[in-house]
Amino acid sequence: MRFLNRCTAFLRHERAPVLMSMLVPVLFGLLSVWLGQDENWDLRNYHWYNPYALFNDRLHVDMAAGNWQSYFNPAIDVPYYLLNQWLPGRAVGFVMGFVHGLNFILLLTLARLMLPRDKADNRLCILLALAGMCGPSFLSQVGNTMGDNLSALFILASLCIVMRGWDRLQALSDGAVATLLLAGVVMGLGAGLKLTNASYALALCIALLAVPATFGRGIAAAFTYGCGTLAGVAIAAGPWWWRMWKTFGNPLFPQFNSIFKSPLAQQVAVMDTDHLPHGALEALFWPFVFSREFFRVSELPFKQAIVPLLYALALAFLARWLYDTVRGGAPAERLAPRARFLLLFGIVGYLVWLKLFSIYRYLVPIELLGPLMVWVLVPRLTGPRVGPYLAGGMLLFTSLYVYPFITWGHAGWAEKSFSAQLPPMEHPESTLVFTAHGDPPMGWVSTFVPREVRVISLGAGFPESPAYLERIQSVIASRPGPHYAMLAADPRDQAEKDEAVVKAATQNLARYGLTLDPAGCKRYPAAIGKSPSPVQMCPVTVNK
Repeated sequence: MRFLNRCTAFLRHERAPVLMSMLVPVLFGLLSVWLGQDENWDLRNYHWYNPYALFNDRLHVDMAAGNWQSYFNPAIDVPYYLLNQWLPGRAVGFVMGFVHGLNFILLLTLARLMLPRDKADNRLCILLALAGMCGPSFLSQVGNTMGDNLSALFILASLCIVMRGWDRLQALSDGAVATLLLAGVVMGLGAGLKLTNASYALALCIALLAVPATFGRGIAAAFTYGCGTLAGVAIAAGPWWWRMWKTFGNPLFPQFNSIFKSPLAQQVAVMDTDHLPHGALEALFWPFVFSREFFRVSELPFKQAIVPLLYALALAFLARWLYDTVRGGAPAERLAPRARFLLLFGIVGYLVWLKLFSIYRYLVPIELLGPLMVWVLVPRLTGPRVGPYLAGGMLLFTSLYVYPFITWGHAGWAEKSFSAQLPPMEHPESTLVFTAHGDPPMGWVSTFVPREVRVISLGAGFPESPAYLERIQSVIASRPGPHYAMLAADPRDQAEKDEAVVKAATQNLARYGLTLDPAGCKRYPAAIGKSPSPVQMCPVTVNK
């Protein structure tokens, strides 16, 4: 610890927070460049296709080219798409990493607002913010398009707004109302851009009840914030939802169709429930369960310790609080109002995540805030003399434990982030291109077909209804051809793997009255960065 203190002594300087706020985002931009071109699965499926479809008005042209995720709000992917129109790949990677690195500034601000002034020295706040940036899910997404790191900025910013206006919240003055509305709008923007953040919007609303005022004022504060949140959601997602409502009769099409009952999808929820815990007992100990069997909450085997540590500390604190309450005494260290607010936010956010998703990467905001919450809890359990040293040791371990971290996939940089050389099509206005498998996804390659061509995804997981199948057949009947199936090809040119893909596609297309000609399949180059992802273009005819 003495060695660490000597190494970080320079962080006590009065200008250290400003210098670190400039340096850390740049370092994350450089980290993104070092990692390489993003090629995560979701980017291949819909993160690149969706903004392309928006700017080229493909909603009424293609049919689920990026599978059912084709109909997500594309706003969050627009910046990445536009950056790639104007900048080389490395520059885009740097900008994405730099923006993700801005979370450090918000964490630093929260630490300085949270901790008592006599304890909130610059070094401590900087180290807590740096520890927050060491979460495995956050690091795995640096510079990529999954959106959790980007939308976390809105969540942390909303918390900062509440914390900064804390003293005004004791009475619902005009200043307090403005603070709550602004915090709500910012949080709503994050939830509108990525709907999974609704859990944190709800968490902040409930946490406002912890503001040290009367219960009635707490309700009023939560209501005012909620109005701002709805306004933020309306700004970020309202125009797209309205368009989806007019087009499909479901603003979240095809999700939640058991509620909206659009005829163009099955009347099911279309939600991923595979990651949820099995039973109440497993749910009670979920952080310890999934830390041992990480595939339960993620496709990647992250190394992480911050969530089970934080969960154990929260349970211990709750047990201590119950004991002191039953005994009729008072705990030696009461939680400060701001700390109570932050912890309640974290607890509710976790519980809603547990109930709805249980997908680990949606916990990025909890990862970021975890070290600050650990620092708040440990001294309350162990006392102010031992607590800081114990908390420091815990956070040093959790921060280093994640390394070396893994990512969702990267490739070498190329002049163009996305490239493909598809065959010329003589009559694009009468041509259809079918994709016939969901994995690997073909949404990104669909952006390279001529604009007159319609792309239709078949048998890739979209919840097809009879009306949807009728629309497919109507589109097929309206275009005489020639038609093609666009299929993945093996990068190493292994014929048996290509043949297996063609065979499976042939069987799939036959269900829709289409015949694929295996002898006519030809390979064409395509790549994300320097990662080759060739495609097969195979002639398809309509059965008479």
